[in-house]
Amino acid sequence: MEVKLKKYFPMIRERKELLAEIEENEALREMFAGWERGQQEGFLDICTGVRGLKFLQDSFFKEILNPEYVPERFNDFLSCLLEEKVRVLKVLAGDSVRIADEASLLITDIVVELEDGSIANVEMQKIGYLFPGQRCACYSADLLLRQYKRVRSEKKKKFGYRDVKNVYTIVLFEKSPREFHEYQDKYCHFFEQKSDTGLKLELLQKYVLISLDIFARYQQNNNISEKREAWLTLLACDKPEKIVALIEKYPEFRRIYEEGYEICRNTERVMEMFSKELYELDRNTVQYMIDEQQETLEAQRETLDVQREELEAQRETLDVQREELEAQREELDALREEIERLYKGTISMLRSLNMTDQEITARLCAQYRIEEKEAQKYL
Repeated sequence: MEVKLKKYFPMIRERKELLAEIEENEALREMFAGWERGQQEGFLDICTGVRGLKFLQDSFFKEILNPEYVPERFNDFLSCLLEEKVRVLKVLAGDSVRIADEASLLITDIVVELEDGSIANVEMQKIGYLFPGQRCACYSADLLLRQYKRVRSEKKKKFGYRDVKNVYTIVLFEKSPREFHEYQDKYCHFFEQKSDTGLKLELLQKYVLISLDIFARYQQNNNISEKREAWLTLLACDKPEKIVALIEKYPEFRRIYEEGYEICRNTERVMEMFSKELYELDRNTVQYMIDEQQETLEAQRETLDVQREELEAQRETLDVQREELEAQREELDALREEIERLYKGTISMLRSLNMTDQEITARLCAQYRIEEKEAQKYL
């Protein structure tokens, strides 16, 4: 039986009504006509409840999970991801140190200071970067250094390293990097530094990496069993039956969808949001392809370097073999000359004994064990 979201959210508009409004507004009509057919249908499906809302989209996400506007909601979301109770104290500037091109692959990026002084960076990526581990480590190190400088400046002479708190790097991937797909039954990965001896030190940098695409596949055949899964369902799943299951088990999520569908009633605004997402997706795809090509070129360059080294080694081996062959040839030439001198000396001695050529030939064959034809060459 088909699930109709309009039954649960009456503010959802009918397809005819939405298309009529677009047709009546020249700017909206031109914008809509500029999209591909699949993009048009995707937009209509979202706004009319055929599919769930795309809360991963930056504009939607910042409306329903803004730590300044709805701190209690963001606190709950963050607490579920970290699996411990946390409260946001304030929002910090987060993108001042980013490379401009890097930001093109991000859906959203929020940096907050928690009540205990810890820093949490919540980042969503449409397409996962290459080298995700190295990148997370670099950005975490930057956040840690920024915290250290800020706290030292505030505390001045009273500053101590105990004042520097944890830095959490939380990344949610809509399309996760290839490494993550080796773990098809795992969608949430927690990382922290540990000693191999059991010695415990607080090394401050912690990471939570979540594959929303892997979670969505996992959730197809499973029920929502905990609050963290509820939040991830909100972000990753757009099937109406999953949305209904979510709001029935956790009624507080109904309000989030209501806010989202109220946004959808502003056709001009939601079309601009959708158009911006399509533009960012194009940029993401282009940047990802560039990164992949760069990685391929690097791999090819490394392969060529290895092949060049192998060829150089083979060339050196051939040069050595050539020198050895040349030395052997010289030895053979010297040996040949020595044999010829020996044969001629023997022939000269035998002639002095008045032996005939036939006798000399027979003597050479017997003495040196050579063929008659070979012996006659020296007569």
